[in-house]
Amino acid sequence: MISKESRIAPRIHLKNVLAAWRKPRALLWTAVTVVALGFLVALEIAARHYGVRGPISNQVREVIFAPKSGPLLYACMALMMVVLTWRQRFIAVGAAVSIDVVFALVRWVCDARMGFGNGALWVVLACGVLAFTHRTGRERVLLLKGVGLGLLLVAGRKTGDAWLLITWKTRPTVLDQYVATADQALGNPSWLVGRMVRATDPISGHVLGWVYGQLAVAAVIFTLYQLRNVASEHRFPSHHLVRTFMVIGLLGPGIYMLFPVVGPIFAYGADGGHWAVANLWPNTTPPLDPPQRMPFDDITPRNCMPSLHTAWATAIFIHSRQGPRVLRFAGTFWLIATLAATLGFGYHYGADIVAGVVFAVTIEAALRAPERGWDRSRIQLVAYGTAVFAAFLVAYRYLPEQMADYPWLFGPLLVLAMLSVIYGYLRATRLWDAQPAPSLKPQAKPQPELV
Repeated sequence: MISKESRIAPRIHLKNVLAAWRKPRALLWTAVTVVALGFLVALEIAARHYGVRGPISNQVREVIFAPKSGPLLYACMALMMVVLTWRQRFIAVGAAVSIDVVFALVRWVCDARMGFGNGALWVVLACGVLAFTHRTGRERVLLLKGVGLGLLLVAGRKTGDAWLLITWKTRPTVLDQYVATADQALGNPSWLVGRMVRATDPISGHVLGWVYGQLAVAAVIFTLYQLRNVASEHRFPSHHLVRTFMVIGLLGPGIYMLFPVVGPIFAYGADGGHWAVANLWPNTTPPLDPPQRMPFDDITPRNCMPSLHTAWATAIFIHSRQGPRVLRFAGTFWLIATLAATLGFGYHYGADIVAGVVFAVTIEAALRAPERGWDRSRIQLVAYGTAVFAAFLVAYRYLPEQMADYPWLFGPLLVLAMLSVIYGYLRATRLWDAQPAPSLKPQAKPQPELV
């Protein structure tokens, strides 16, 4: 006869194995959280050093004062609501709108600056409180993940603003002349597209301006499709667009510090004022003079190399490939319109665009299919993309004159290098999709049969 203790022993053993497997993941997420909070505190201190508010104080301030971006806060709430039921979603939206109406009336009476979005932020924070006070177990974890996902989007925006402040405060000189000279290998696409946009203004200006300014909202729309089943399945997918967006936004500004560039409309256009080389953009291409560092003002962000708008639009395009036809068309449109806006408004050079595409594809390769781990194909692809991106920066800085002198050689080389990274990504992802992912959960040791 089998004793009760013998029947329970295998279950206890399996429970202990699973607990041991979860512990490293908990430690990893704890470490990531601590690092992220430390990073935010460091940015807050750095911003305060320059006499402005940092990402933490800016976010806390929007609980009461008029937010800088109302649509972004409502997009943040929409991301959080993927973990709610439909009834809870209607209640959350109604509460957010009601709170904003009250805030609007108070601001109107007090003649304060108008704005909306406080209600959405209040609802997200309230859901965080409810998770701790009225939820337990998996429901609490799921709701906290939803709240964290929404707040992560806002924190990323505030962190980016603080990073841009640091770039223009700590980088008094810029490398635009180097990039503009190297860009001649690509045919000065910003000058060409800039003339096309001016010729079709105001229609093109309004459409492209809207696309350029609402990139974060577009990302939320695509993410909502990816996370549409979270409430019913009680779990998040292993990879989604927000993860790629956040990593791009975290790493990109670090490159700004290494390679500060302000863009053609500032360095070669009227928006640069007396700091510009000359008022050349977009009618006259820059001269082939020997490039050198040039001083610039302390209010223009050095946020061109690489083009993060291009990187984010590329990430949207990649993730839209797994959606229905309407989302695939929308992802293609958003990528093309973003490229036209970044070049046509004079915010970026063609060299920034090429680097931005490689930057995004490399990060996506590192994050996609996390259940597969860091196998040989992933390591090779990420290493190759990183090497190509680094080669771009070195070439722009130390070989710009040679690139301008031999455009028939360096122009195709830049494009082929970018295409090779894209091809490597497509080949690797097809391989990953064709092969089953290895199980990351350790198996319990087989127990001897009890007779």
